[in-house]
Amino acid sequence: MSENEYLSAFDAESDVLKVEIDCVTPPNEEQLEGIREFICRKYKTDEVSFVIKKDPSVKGGFKLFVGDDNYDWSTLGRIRQLRKSFQSLPKEEDHDNIISLLREDISSFSLDTGFQRVGIVSSVSSGIVMINGLSDVEYGEIVLFECGIKGMVQDILSDGRTGIVLFGDEAEITEGMRVLRTRRTAGIPISSRILGRMIDPLGKPLDGKGEIGAKEYFPVERQAPGIIDRQPVNVPLETGILSVDSMFPIGRGQRELIIGDRQTGKTTLAIDTIINQKGKNVVCVYVAIGQKASTVARVISDLSKHGALEYTVIVCSTASDPASMQYLAPYSGCAVAEYFMYRGRDTLIVYDDLSRHAVAYRTLSLLLERAPGREAYPGDVFYLHSRLLERAARLSAKKGGGSMTALPIVETQAGDVSAYIPTNIISITDGQIFLESELFFAGQRPAVNVGLSVSRVGGAAQTEVMKKAVGTVRLDLAQYREMKVFSQFGGELDENTARRLRHGETLMMLLRQNKHSPMELHSQVITLVLAQAGFFTDIPPKEVKSYQTGLLGYFEREHSSICIKIDHYKKYSGELSAEIIAAAKAYKA
Repeated sequence: MSENEYLSAFDAESDVLKVEIDCVTPPNEEQLEGIREFICRKYKTDEVSFVIKKDPSVKGGFKLFVGDDNYDWSTLGRIRQLRKSFQSLPKEEDHDNIISLLREDISSFSLDTGFQRVGIVSSVSSGIVMINGLSDVEYGEIVLFECGIKGMVQDILSDGRTGIVLFGDEAEITEGMRVLRTRRTAGIPISSRILGRMIDPLGKPLDGKGEIGAKEYFPVERQAPGIIDRQPVNVPLETGILSVDSMFPIGRGQRELIIGDRQTGKTTLAIDTIINQKGKNVVCVYVAIGQKASTVARVISDLSKHGALEYTVIVCSTASDPASMQYLAPYSGCAVAEYFMYRGRDTLIVYDDLSRHAVAYRTLSLLLERAPGREAYPGDVFYLHSRLLERAARLSAKKGGGSMTALPIVETQAGDVSAYIPTNIISITDGQIFLESELFFAGQRPAVNVGLSVSRVGGAAQTEVMKKAVGTVRLDLAQYREMKVFSQFGGELDENTARRLRHGETLMMLLRQNKHSPMELHSQVITLVLAQAGFFTDIPPKEVKSYQTGLLGYFEREHSSICIKIDHYKKYSGELSAEIIAAAKAYKA
């Protein structure tokens, strides 16, 4: 089915079961009603939507595709299944029972899932299976082995062989085993009931809460929306992190890279952003690629503790999973986010992390004997991530106005942002937040490096009140870092330099935040306005954070009208700034 056919088949209600019928001659009303009764009885549903597609290969009869289930009701499929049911007949000498057994077989015969073309396994090693046959199989198509394990076509060779990556244990695959086509590209069963659940890249639940009850099959690979189908990124997606929202704002539909060495707070920054979406009608997807199971469990615990799990989907492929599952995970997560985006919802997706994803793809490519390039990565590793991240967008009103914001995470080695994978993804994204180890270990958390971080959307994705309140904070911090380097050489400092150093140190203290403690918009604006006015400069650095906490609490108790004005109207004026400064002076007095 083409993308246009697929999108046109969408139903407004997510609980309508979609059935694709492949045939040469469309079914008449009586046949359609019979199919409807069978599907309703089988899947215990009352609402069914049909998509009829002409397929000359069916010859006669029909083929039904219901989510992950394929029913072969074609003429050839009936004959094949009937022949299989006769294999249990007795030997020729038992003439008396043959007629009665034939009659019994025919009367009790029922259609089952069937497939047409068959391939034969020629070799299996390290999660890669080479097969002969299936010459018409498509790249990216899912195939089914006789033992029930699924695989995906990743190599189509000129000598007629096909390379398959497995989504299961290769111990069950043997040479000579038959392989069957599903005529489906990799996809994931999905519905709105997937919220709050943890699934694997194939859509199977991992949280022990039972089946998801998905009624729609959504392809994991899809073309990114075209330019005409998009609109500018100018609506903010607030992270609740002061250093990000003030200097490196993220807009809905943007791709902002989170980059840094291991153990510098990359995942924490992404999780805080998810927590901050509570009550903002944003669906969040967290994709764990090659992470330890204990790390994923901790993330789920944090989300649950802060009430964020109810609007979040976890797509998990841990370090113990095959490379094929780690390769598929981000595309499956993207499909989940797209499902909601095309229904007009705003979504946020976190890929944690794409360095491991690239390693998984390199593993598969080398096992498939593809030529290695720089750092042994295959030549198409750039396309691997570009086709994934380009799917992040803010759709036009005609397409529903939904959005998908992507926060890919990349791990660097010793702060080297010029390595192959980091430079690739930096060139694809709309900016990066660089977390520095030196700042992290000095207690500056989040450890955002102001010099190397950037948002290419910038002020377009900021509210007016935030844009005006931030003032020259970024410039002041850049000057502070330069002056701090020279001041370490000793010597007396003039009054202006000393004042700038004190102001910069105060700003660094104000930008510190405890993890899982996102700030509301009014708290950020009040902090920035007072910092620009030099309100905190004469306070000892070690007392700045406690003083800030007390001050913001005072505003929420005694001057709630200012907080409401900021959160509701999001407009900046000299009058608002004067009100904030006057209230702060009253607190100080």
